[in-house]
Amino acid sequence: MPHLRLYRPTDHADVYDVCLRTGDSGGDATGVFRDDTLLPDIYAGPYLALQPDLAFVIDTGERVSGYLLAAQDSRAFAERYRAEWLPEFAARHPLVEPPVTAEDRLVRVGHHPESALGPDQDRYPAHLHIDLLPELQRQGWGRVLVRTLLEELRRRNVPGVQLAYGERNAGAGVFYRRLGFHPLPSTPENGLALALESDAQL
Repeated sequence: MPHLRLYRPTDHADVYDVCLRTGDSGGDATGVFRDDTLLPDIYAGPYLALQPDLAFVIDTGERVSGYLLAAQDSRAFAERYRAEWLPEFAARHPLVEPPVTAEDRLVRVGHHPESALGPDQDRYPAHLHIDLLPELQRQGWGRVLVRTLLEELRRRNVPGVQLAYGERNAGAGVFYRRLGFHPLPSTPENGLALALESDAQL
């Protein structure tokens, strides 16, 4: 029976697999880039290493098939990423300047963690990533994960959380808006950058 729990180091390979298999706008990104670790090295690995206390997983009893990863303070997270994560990341994924391919552009994202900082950081200082394999989708687990994060953020007096999703991932936009996520105050025209107050009731 699937259940939610905190991440354990033994879940690392499963989390990387979920990230990869949902990394192409919700679809499987296996083989899209030359190195299948590139996507999870940006969007999963640093959270597991730097903020495991906000890494929640769905355990099916056989493996982890979904997760929510978050940073409590995005500015501080970017600083730690640069100091603690980037050296090894850069060794595995050298920067290409100027970037030519889509892979080069993604590597560049991994070399510039500050580029992931959205506006309104004082009001929405946290950010999150959530991914579920198909077998866990449309079962309410996404809502459970977000509710769990909001409860923890409230306990830590963090006022809100934000996120961004790709324009090709229409399903993600529908899901987040259904939960109450709304455009950031300073960029109301940008429907791909959304925010939610920690005191929201889901």
